[in-house]
Amino acid sequence: MSRVEAIEQYNNALRQGRKYYSACVAKGQYPYPQVLDELLNGAETSGTAKLGLVDVPMKLIVGTWTDGRKAAFAGNFMPLLDIDTEFGSKWVSLCEAHLGEEGITDPITCFEYLGKFYVQEGHKRVSVLKSYDAPSIPAIVTRVIPAPSEEKEIQIYYEFMRFYKASKLYTVSFSQLGSYAKLQAALGFAPDQEWPEDARRGFSNDFRRFSNAFHQLNGERLPLTTGDALLAYLEMHPFCDLRKSTDEEIRQSLASLWPDIRLQAKGEPISVSTEPEEKEKGLLNRILGTPKPHVAFIYDFDPQKSAWAAAHEHGQKYLEEKLGKQIQVSAYLCDANAYDTMEQAIQQGANVLFATTPTLIDACRRIAAKYKNVAVFNCSLSMPYAGVRGYYCRIYEGKFITGAIAGAMAKDDRIGYVANYPIMGVTAAINAFALGARMTNPRARVFLKWSCLPGNPVTDFTNQDITVISNRDEDGARPFLAWGMGTYQVNPGGALQPLASSRWDWGRFYEKAVQSIINGGIEAVRDSQHAVNDWWGISTGVVDVDMDDRLPAGVKQLAMILKGGIATEDIDPFLCPIWDQSGAMISDGSRRFTLEERMRMDWLCSNVEGSIPAFDELIPQSQNLVRLLGIYRQSIPPKTEEAAL
Repeated sequence: MSRVEAIEQYNNALRQGRKYYSACVAKGQYPYPQVLDELLNGAETSGTAKLGLVDVPMKLIVGTWTDGRKAAFAGNFMPLLDIDTEFGSKWVSLCEAHLGEEGITDPITCFEYLGKFYVQEGHKRVSVLKSYDAPSIPAIVTRVIPAPSEEKEIQIYYEFMRFYKASKLYTVSFSQLGSYAKLQAALGFAPDQEWPEDARRGFSNDFRRFSNAFHQLNGERLPLTTGDALLAYLEMHPFCDLRKSTDEEIRQSLASLWPDIRLQAKGEPISVSTEPEEKEKGLLNRILGTPKPHVAFIYDFDPQKSAWAAAHEHGQKYLEEKLGKQIQVSAYLCDANAYDTMEQAIQQGANVLFATTPTLIDACRRIAAKYKNVAVFNCSLSMPYAGVRGYYCRIYEGKFITGAIAGAMAKDDRIGYVANYPIMGVTAAINAFALGARMTNPRARVFLKWSCLPGNPVTDFTNQDITVISNRDEDGARPFLAWGMGTYQVNPGGALQPLASSRWDWGRFYEKAVQSIINGGIEAVRDSQHAVNDWWGISTGVVDVDMDDRLPAGVKQLAMILKGGIATEDIDPFLCPIWDQSGAMISDGSRRFTLEERMRMDWLCSNVEGSIPAFDELIPQSQNLVRLLGIYRQSIPPKTEEAAL
């Protein structure tokens, strides 16, 4: 009976092969298995490596070592020759063996190049097993190593070779640099730590279930790999959650992340909003009325102990004063679990969440995925997630003005500048300050130090007799030009004379954002398909500059002119010739930088003395924030999580 079944299987495989061949010819595509000899023609290699016996995934077998046998197979490895040929007879005999008690046990011999496999010996064994949708086949593998290159594909492959040395897995692949290290860390393995056998089996099984969910959602239509989608999943769910989830729960969790995965696949840039939304209410809201906004402020730090949280609490109180009975406001201080705190707020009626620190982003994403009728805001910049709206201030506009004041007041041309973290938007503020100083004093030099590094920057400046210093800005919660804040002058004897300070006015942002919801409903601010960040500046009132009454009249008048010009966009801090510290021209002054370019600046102006600190130089309490928002966040080594396998 097995012979009859084997003949029937050959005929089925032959139909599949000829169908594949005809479809390729009709499309003008190559219809046979790829030939490694031809691929390597002219390619630079760095030798070979014997991998020994490997369980090779069938889907990664794409070709043959030489072109001698390619004409017998279509590109899907199904046969093309009639059954009455010698080839057909041998294929059927192998199929009989597969159907028998022993099965096909002899390993094939093949070469691996850039993660794909090319058969040297055992083509018909591959064909038979592929016809039965076998997941893998044992193979004696020789790896052909490509020469090092700047090409992204080659760099990713070198990362894979390091990963393979630890995991011995070919089942997962990525399209972005750094992904293999992220997976290793997410699973609880140190870099280069070898996986035990049970970990390999466990991961392979769970990754198979995840792959099934990915394909059920038509993930193969997106220009990314299943591994890319897995990393997106692991940003919100630890791998142990996947292990404990049913197949349907995995599919539902992945479906809730689909907008973010689709954004990642498309490489779609973040939409940056520079002013309040003015959308009209949708038809349903006009008929039924818009639900009264119940605004919940989510604090990660106690406002009584944190200046950052106190500034947002000040904004919360401003919102309550301005909109009064039109809204309901509540506040929550996170305990151990931010997600549970947000869930509690929603269960108590909240339909607008303002999460006041970037580190709450993961909980925000989970809440936004679960509740489509809740507007979720996170105080952060350059967060590429659909459903969660980022918000921040263009403080560089105020810094340009205070830089101009500092340049005019620095008698010896030296100005100290204290920056907080190397995150999105901060470098723009440093450069805008330096350009403002250069505008009023072409000889001005800005000496840069960081509060996220060990030491005391202000003490260092005073020890160097630098008498004009720009420190942390006002946050709206403390008195005007509070001692030691903003830009100030150190007078003889050490007394500080305030000059000016940029000011964050969160209350104005909250008022305008919630007013948009009152006017247009939740859909006025929530976009479930695109990543949107609010990055507002002086024109909206969320950024301002306070100036000391003792400033010289001419300096103050210039500052007011700059402020008015920035508000109307007639003045742009970066619309001028700019050189970086190496002397390279960044701009000839003829074009405006895009918002994305301002957000992601990773260079410093030529009149800045200092540098952007590396991640491993930062004090530990600064590193979590820089992982999230750092201007070089893609290159930061991943943090090893708790063991998941």
